Amino acid sequence: MTRTIWRNIPSTPVLFAALAVMWGTSFVAIEVGLDYFPTLTFAAIRYELAGLVMLAYAVYSTDRWRPKTRDELLATAIGAVFIIAAYHGLLYLGEHYIPGAIAAIIISLSPILTAVFASSILSTDSLGKTGMLGLVAGFVGVVLVADPGAGGFDSAQSYGILLVFLGAVAFSLGAVLTRPLRTDLPVQSMQAWTMFVGGVILHVAGLVRGESFAAIEWAPVGIASFLYLTLVSGAVAFLIYFELLDRVGPTELNLIGYLEPVVAAVMSWVLLGHAIDATALVGFVSIFAGFALLKKQVLLGFVATVRRRVAV
Repeated sequence: MTRTIWRNIPSTPVLFAALAVMWGTSFVAIEVGLDYFPTLTFAAIRYELAGLVMLAYAVYSTDRWRPKTRDELLATAIGAVFIIAAYHGLLYLGEHYIPGAIAAIIISLSPILTAVFASSILSTDSLGKTGMLGLVAGFVGVVLVADPGAGGFDSAQSYGILLVFLGAVAFSLGAVLTRPLRTDLPVQSMQAWTMFVGGVILHVAGLVRGESFAAIEWAPVGIASFLYLTLVSGAVAFLIYFELLDRVGPTELNLIGYLEPVVAAVMSWVLLGHAIDATALVGFVSIFAGFALLKKQVLLGFVATVRRRVAV
């Protein structure tokens, strides 16, 4: 069924670019929506609704829509706690203090953190000298984005960057912890339950934090932000993600994280008038250089895949 949906789309780069735009603009949409929604409640209802939409799609498109085995239940729980609840909770909280474009740059550190966690937790190949150099380059990039000279590490912006960085850590750790788990549950079903359960966790955290629905301001801009995040950056984007996952694999698909900050920067400037300074741009380049040092073969493999798709 999934194949029928995409039969008229000829090229992987088209889908790759579309996904980068949808996920890159989500950082700006979050920044806009936070003016109208309580922080964690905003993230919670987004993922509760998106999870239900994805679950309906899973029931329609797969032969198994719910987890059954111990590993499937554990993978769902890890994804819900780390990848949805912790990551997005910290991201949304952090965007109270920093623009979405800066948050996107910090999140682009995730592939580097994933490689580090995989090396230490899963006993995969050690990073080696080149990998350590890549790790250092990535963290130098974060420091440059934080720009401590502008206000010190105790400034509000540095606090926001710390929150978003911890979100990237949670995302990367969750991604690594799920790798050893064996599951035959279709990815659509897994993603649906992860999103919905993660949304419920965020909802509970919001209630503990003192948030309530009464604080929501139902303004057109806020509603548009929420619908975009839920339906476009959520449901539609994940359908594209599943197709690309089948075409190029998860490792190459992680490179999408390096297009998202570019999209976020452009849209943040166009819609909100936020320009990224030269120091932050240098920091992003340093983060990407760190990933390139860690994953040279991944980059080469991705380029080869794209060339093959374009040739077809």
